[in-house]
Amino acid sequence: MSQYTYLTEEGLKKLKDDLHQYKSIERPKISAQIAEARDKGDLSENAEYDAAKEAQGLLELRISKMETLLANARLVDETNMDTSKVFILSKVRVMNKTMKREFLYTLVAENESDLKLFKISVDSPIGHGLLGKKVGDVFEVPVPSGKMEFEILEITR
Repeated sequence: MSQYTYLTEEGLKKLKDDLHQYKSIERPKISAQIAEARDKGDLSENAEYDAAKEAQGLLELRISKMETLLANARLVDETNMDTSKVFILSKVRVMNKTMKREFLYTLVAENESDLKLFKISVDSPIGHGLLGKKVGDVFEVPVPSGKMEFEILEITR
């Protein structure tokens, strides 16, 4: 896996917005919950305090991961994309030969993936299989029930 996270402008904005939300709204909210629980007395038997401290730890972990993602983020310029091969942000029309159905996938970074919108991560089995392929290439992807065969029909941006 690459040390960089390649993001679209939309993905970068969402990441920054989410990080701002966690730092400026969620963090103070949890701090207030901890203070309120602390005021209720004996901390050794205070379930509210324990729950708030656990929530704080999870939030700080999430913030830390997002800051690392942001520090390693690279913005992808969609205007100069090569469509001769599949890269991140390529829109790829494929034929799932196993299911005999066509799909149009957009390859994105893991944190931007959304299967309902057919945005698949370059780190997913299908996304990984698509990378570097050309129109006409046929490839297999291992799945729990065996293997699925795909053919690249079209690459756009």
